[in-house]
Order: sequence, then structure tokens, then C-alpha cells
Amino acid sequence: EDGSTAQILVTPTTGPIDEKTVQLIGQLRGEQSRIEAETGVDMGITGFTPIQQDVTDRLEGAMPVYLGLVVGLALVLLLMVFRSLMVPLVAATGFLLSIGAAFGVTVLFWQEGLWGLIDSPGPLISFMPIFLIGVTFGLAMDYEVFILSRMRERWTKHSHRAVADGSAGKFNAVEDSVVRGFGMGARVVTAAALIMIAVFASFIAQPLPFIKVFGFALGAGVLFDAFFIRMTLVPALMFITGRATWYMPRWLDKVLPTFDVEGEKLEEAYASGAIETMDDEPAKERKFRKTRRSRQATQ
Repeated sequence: EDGSTAQILVTPTTGPIDEKTVQLIGQLRGEQSRIEAETGVDMGITGFTPIQQDVTDRLEGAMPVYLGLVVGLALVLLLMVFRSLMVPLVAATGFLLSIGAAFGVTVLFWQEGLWGLIDSPGPLISFMPIFLIGVTFGLAMDYEVFILSRMRERWTKHSHRAVADGSAGKFNAVEDSVVRGFGMGARVVTAAALIMIAVFASFIAQPLPFIKVFGFALGAGVLFDAFFIRMTLVPALMFITGRATWYMPRWLDKVLPTFDVEGEKLEEAYASGAIETMDDEPAKERKFRKTRRSRQATQ
């Protein structure tokens, strides 16, 4: 009312995702501090396109830290669980390949309008990469653990003995662990991947555009990671690298803590008699426990 505030509307001649529009916003903000210093006014640049650009820039700056933190922690955990240098590296590299493929096909179809399958292609939501990376990475590591844990179990317990007695056939110990372990874990991964792809694909039928894009991107990510990376690339590389697959430097093996994810120590303790189950209790003791529970229930 006192005329101390002014609003200036600036309409670019280019679209919101055009590089010239991004440059225009950068130039306006570059002049902002100079104009404020010369005129003494408080100046701000707002609107849907600048706000979207701010969010994009902030997320772009956080992406390396986010990706490094997620992948780095996964590498350390896989090192501790599988006691191998190559397994975590292949897992992380394969994830980057699958997520890159998912980004690529999503941009091609939903932003570039490949083959005209999408009626109204447009710019993707800027926070989609972080969301897609988080969900896909979690599923990818699940599939990796499902398959690799069976291979590791076969390698440590059965493969060397199978090679010695000839039951492994033409395979060496590493190849036997890959083939047999893959046979035990692949069905679980296949079923889980198909379920997740079906769930994500159902999002495409939703009316909101960004839900459609998320469903497509997540489904593509699971498809690439489960079938092309975890069940194709990983076993193939293990065949090629041979015994180097399970190589672990002694000094690193001593430094890293050991997690008994398969419960092997518990099984050994039970087999040695160090621990007992209810079935191992003497009949008199079981009768006493049963009588006491019956009295407590009556009270």
C-alpha cells in the first residue's frame, strides 16, 4: 500500500528445461547482489521454474555424497559378510550399471518421447534420482545377498570336497560353488523380482504423471539389476576370475569384524552340546516346566 514493494514478471522465450532458461536464472541471480548493493533494496527471484532449479541444484550437489555414503556402507558390509574383495566391488559396479540403464530408458521414454509411446513427454521430477537410487539399491543388495550367500555357503562347506570326490564333475571349486549356489538362490530372486516389477508396473496405470514415471523407473531398475546384473553378470565374472573371487588379504580379514549371518556358530555350539534345546531337557525337567506353566495358567 505504501509503494515500497514491486514485482517484475520475467517470461523466458525458452522452455523450463532448456539450457538457455537455466542460464537466464543464473544470470539474474548473478546480478542480484550487485543490484541490492547499488539500490539498497531486498531482492528475491521466485516462481515455479526458479524454485525447481533451486531444488535440482541442491539435490545435484548432494548426489555424490549420498551415492558415496550408500555405496560405501554397502561395500563395507559386504566385505564383512562375504570376506571377499571382488564380491563387493562387482556388487557396487553392477548397481551403477543397472541404475544407469534405468535412468537412460526413463529419460528416453518419459522426457524425450521415444517412439511416441508417451502422449505428453516432459521434464522429470528432480528428486526422482535420489528416490530411485535408494529403493533400487536396497532391492539390489537383497538380491545380491540371496544369491551370494548360497554360493559362499557352497564354497566354504561343500565345493572342495565335491571336487576331491569327483561329484563336482568338470567344475573346479569356484565353478561348483557358482553353479550350485546359483541354483539354490536364483528361484528366490526371480520370484521376488517378478513380484516387485509387477507392483511397480501397476503404478503406470495411476493418473498422476510423477507416479507413472516412478513406477516405470523402479520397474526398469529391478528388471535390469535382477536379471542382467545379479543373475547374469555376477556369475559370469565369478567364473572368469576364478579363485580371485573369494580372495581376502589376511590383514584385512583380521581387521574386519565377523558376522555370523548364517548361524554357523550356533549350529556348531548345538552340535558340540554347548547349548541345548527344550527337546534335550530330561523328561523330569520338562514335566516340571509343564506343571508350573499349567499352575500359572490356572491362577
